[in-house]
Amino acid sequence: MSVQHTLSDNQTSPSKPVILFDGVCNLCSNTVQFIIKHDKKDHFRFASLQSLYGQQVLDQFNLPTNHFNSFILYQQGKLYTKSTGALMVAKQLSGLWFLLYGFIILPPFIRDAAYNFIANNRYKWFGKKEACWVALPHLKAKFLNN
Repeated sequence: MSVQHTLSDNQTSPSKPVILFDGVCNLCSNTVQFIIKHDKKDHFRFASLQSLYGQQVLDQFNLPTNHFNSFILYQQGKLYTKSTGALMVAKQLSGLWFLLYGFIILPPFIRDAAYNFIANNRYKWFGKKEACWVALPHLKAKFLNN
């Protein structure tokens, strides 16, 4: 099920939305590159779930720190996971990608069933890297390493 969590008042969230992704997943890395290409307003920042930053966010929200099959959007102190996170990102991209947000009207259990099917097969279909994807030097400012 898609999850929305909120940080407690004593914890701070970044000023820009952060997308947390599986850094060794080819599909996930390609998705990040797609988002960067369509993020004309430089809205998003990125961190792998395996990074120190990603691990700290997962820990703050009491989510497993060793299970990386969810796309996570961390925005305004809240986490949006799975299909909800992906649709929230699509809504904020340049171009007509915001139209995908219309799928939010589907019940989360339906959206997440499709999401889980892809997530559970992503390594088999798209492969994985031995180490986390490293951004090109001109994109480094978009990635949170800590």
